[in-house]
Amino acid sequence: MKKIFAIAIATIASAAAATAGTVAFVAPEVTMIEEPAAMGGSGSWLIPLVILGVLILALTGNEEEEG
Repeated sequence: MKKIFAIAIATIASAAAATAGTVAFVAPEVTMIEEPAAMGGSGSWLIPLVILGVLILALTGNEEEEG
């Protein structure tokens, strides 16, 4: 009779140890994906426009040298 109880207790203990990890489930963190800022109302389109203007002026300037 003692062996039956010992086997039952060992079986229950091993089953409890096998399911102990599933009780403490930690959900993964949610990652946020940010969209890039649109070139619109904040005036961020001015910088590329100025760069383009400087390039046009530099490429179309007079190549004559004053002597």
